[in-house]
Amino acid sequence: QAEILISQDNFGCGSSREHAPWALKDFGIKCIIAPSFADIFFNNCFKNGILPIILPKEQSEELLQFAADEQNSMTIDLEKQEVRAGNKIYSFEVDNFKKYCLLEGLDDIGLTLTKEEKIKNFENKNKEDVSWLY
Repeated sequence: QAEILISQDNFGCGSSREHAPWALKDFGIKCIIAPSFADIFFNNCFKNGILPIILPKEQSEELLQFAADEQNSMTIDLEKQEVRAGNKIYSFEVDNFKKYCLLEGLDDIGLTLTKEEKIKNFENKNKEDVSWLY
C-alpha cells in the first residue's frame, strides 16, 4: 500500500529509461525520497507523474528509520513543498514548472494539448500561407 519510496544516494542509476519510472508507478509509487538521483531517471520521474524529492542524507536516513515502523505514516504536500513525518516537517525544493505539471496532472502530451487552440490557429493559417504543401 506504500506510495512513498525512501532510498539512498544516486537512486535510479543504471535505470534511466522510462521503463523504470513506469514500473514504479505501476507498483503504486507516487514519490521517491533520496539524497540524490541519476539525472535522466530524475527527469523521467516528473514526465511520468512521480515526484522525486531530494533531501539531505541525514534527513533521508531519519525518514527511512521513521518509515521502518509500520505504525508510522508520512505525507507529502507538494503545494507547500513539505514532507510530514510524525511531528517533523522536512522542506524540499522543486522546479516551479515541474511542480505545476504534477499538480495539474500534465505529461508532455497533456501540456501540448493546453495549447490546442493556438495549434489549430497556426495550422489553419499555415494552410493558407503554404497551401501547396497540403
